[in-house]
Amino acid sequence: MLAALWLLPPLAWAAEVEVVAPQVAYGEEDYVLSADFRFALTPRLEEAVERGVVLYFVVDFEMTRGRWYWFDETVAARSQTYALSYHALTSQYRLSSGGLHQSFATLAEALAVLSRLRNWPIADHQDSALRPGATYQAALRLRLDLNLLPRPFQISALGSRDWHLASEWKSWTLVLPSALPPPPPLPPEARP
Repeated sequence: MLAALWLLPPLAWAAEVEVVAPQVAYGEEDYVLSADFRFALTPRLEEAVERGVVLYFVVDFEMTRGRWYWFDETVAARSQTYALSYHALTSQYRLSSGGLHQSFATLAEALAVLSRLRNWPIADHQDSALRPGATYQAALRLRLDLNLLPRPFQISALGSRDWHLASEWKSWTLVLPSALPPPPPLPPEARP
């Protein structure tokens, strides 16, 4: 039995990330995605962050349309990278994405924000490849990108399950919304 466990590939040992309730909505300018991720850092990853190692998390999204005569067509694809770090001078955790930076007093607060994806633009309404009301296959995942770690950590992460944190692709059938829903009616006392 020990020999069988030894032969399992390192990714089979990866800590699990669960993708929960992904939804695509019609935003003001773009179609937007909201979802939650359930995960916890391994003690090794927590220790690495506290010692100043920046962890890079990547959210990947794909939307495809099936074709009977060829491979499925990718009509939208998007990735977003988040950097999680700790600054000993200020004793704060920092979550960065592009030019946006947020600081937190605790690691739990930073992870709570990382685990909630809200109104993430995934495609423009004007995209000619997209048709409101049409059916597509959508897929979403969150993963720790080991390639962005400093080189010594990449080497030690190769055979260690403590460094692997990823979800499987969460796939679902998506009917692209056609427009913003109408605003709710005003209560009788608020009507002119």
